[in-house]
Amino acid sequence: MTSESRGPSTSAQLESVEWNASRAAQGAGEVTQFVSFAIGEDQYGVDIMSVREIRGWAEITHLPKQPDYVRGVLNLRGAIVPIIDLRCRFGQGLTETSPLHIVIIVQIGGRQVGLIGDRVLDIVSVEASQIQPVPRTAQGASADFLAGLVTIDKTMIALISLGELIPTQATGEAQRTAA
Repeated sequence: MTSESRGPSTSAQLESVEWNASRAAQGAGEVTQFVSFAIGEDQYGVDIMSVREIRGWAEITHLPKQPDYVRGVLNLRGAIVPIIDLRCRFGQGLTETSPLHIVIIVQIGGRQVGLIGDRVLDIVSVEASQIQPVPRTAQGASADFLAGLVTIDKTMIALISLGELIPTQATGEAQRTAA
């Protein structure tokens, strides 16, 4: 599945439909590629078509009154890119960053976002039929950000649903109103 066939969608529902469509294409042997990376001992993957670049850790500018998981912004060749701490977003506390950490710049809808990870592992190619749904029993705060699971050489990789990482403005306003 190429970025041209997907279009610039930020809707989590559309992304879920795309994952289901991917699984439905299993008879065609469609191959999907992910960039895999680690956060602690856990492995995650993001669609390679969404990755714009992978950078070493650099100092960022902190902004006031942001959610804990928004660590700040980075000036990337004139573009201001928000940096998301995935460990924090998944409810595992703040990442104590060091020069060994990486930032994966991804495209979510029409904007670039940086994701903090501990280290990049590999580029993984899997057939769409290998992607399993997240079990219902695992539904929770961090499970909402997962699009599926894949096992490679006895290692499970949780595939991140990029559209779910950052609430849209309308979603954010609705959450503030409800609170």
